[in-house]
Amino acid sequence: MARKISNTRALRIMAAARDEFARSGFDGARIERITRTAGVNKQLLFYYYQSKRGLFQAVLGQAAAELEGALANLPTASGRSLERLEGVLQAQFDFLARRSDLVAILAQGNRTDLAPLAPAIKRLVVLLAEGQGLGQVRDDIDPHLTAAQALILMVGYLQLESVVAASAPPLGADEQSLRQRWKQAAVQLVVAGVATR
Repeated sequence: MARKISNTRALRIMAAARDEFARSGFDGARIERITRTAGVNKQLLFYYYQSKRGLFQAVLGQAAAELEGALANLPTASGRSLERLEGVLQAQFDFLARRSDLVAILAQGNRTDLAPLAPAIKRLVVLLAEGQGLGQVRDDIDPHLTAAQALILMVGYLQLESVVAASAPPLGADEQSLRQRWKQAAVQLVVAGVATR
């Protein structure tokens, strides 16, 4: 866990680290580039974050907090559990679509790295479990697995969006339109897949 650090330094370090990890991946990221960009020395960075992995965890934690903040600021949706689930899935997709740096970082995280995303996944789990209790969501699905799969579906598409567009020229003619259609299809895939018949 990071020790207390001044806001200015922390912001500079986190911005530099996020850019470096997103651009170069965890293995290719260089602490020297991060410290040079942030205007701090390597000893200071290691004092606060202990290691490159610790810094990566801090970057993921910050990004996860931003995602949770965006979801928490959604207006409280009324209606059926499935309608609220659809709204949260759309909001997650929209947030991730605006944050290509976060998508690149998430795509390289491992099981322990992704722990900070638990609150965003839990939000989906709660909606799925509530829907099961109300008979709107199938009882044979695992809410935790389904919530994680929904997030993976979004991150995977956004990470490979240019490949999808290039591999199917008629689909990729208008990438903004393709993104909107993909979002709707991905959300409907999850919602229709969990809904009781």
